[in-house]
Amino acid sequence: MRLWSLHPKYLDSKGLVALWRETLLAKHVLEGKTKGYKNHPQLVRFKFADDPLEAINYYLRIIHEESVAREFLFDKKKFRYGAAAKKMKVTLGQMEYEFEHLKKKLAIRDDIKLKELTMLKNIQPHPLFKIISGGIEDWEIVENKQPRL
Repeated sequence: MRLWSLHPKYLDSKGLVALWRETLLAKHVLEGKTKGYKNHPQLVRFKFADDPLEAINYYLRIIHEESVAREFLFDKKKFRYGAAAKKMKVTLGQMEYEFEHLKKKLAIRDDIKLKELTMLKNIQPHPLFKIISGGIEDWEIVENKQPRL
C-alpha cells in the first residue's frame, strides 16, 4: 500500500488506479471494516490526523477529481465527497523520496510520464499536505534512510 504525498496528477494510469484502490482499503481500515492492514506504516499519519475519516475522504476526493480529468470512472459514492480536512504536514525529504520512487516505477511503466516529471522544477504535494522541512518520515520503510533534519 502506498498513499502518496505527491499530487495524484504525477501518477501514470496504473498508479492512479492503484492509489484509488489502496486508499479505499485504507478508508475501510480507518472505519474498522477490515481486519488486515491495521498497522500499515502508510496509515500512521492518517491515524494521527485531527479527524482521520475526514482526512482520508478528502484525500479520496482529490484522487477522484484527477480521475474525472482523465475520464476514468471512479465511483464517487465510495467516499464522502464534501469532506474538508485540516492540512497535514509532510517533510520535504519525504516528498523527494517519493518523487524518486515514482520515477523508478515510471522508468519501467511509462516513459512519457517519466519525461514529463523530469522537466519539473517544483513538486506539488497532494492538497491535503503542507510541506515542512525535514528528512524522510519515520513511518517510511527504506533501507538507507536519511536522518531527520
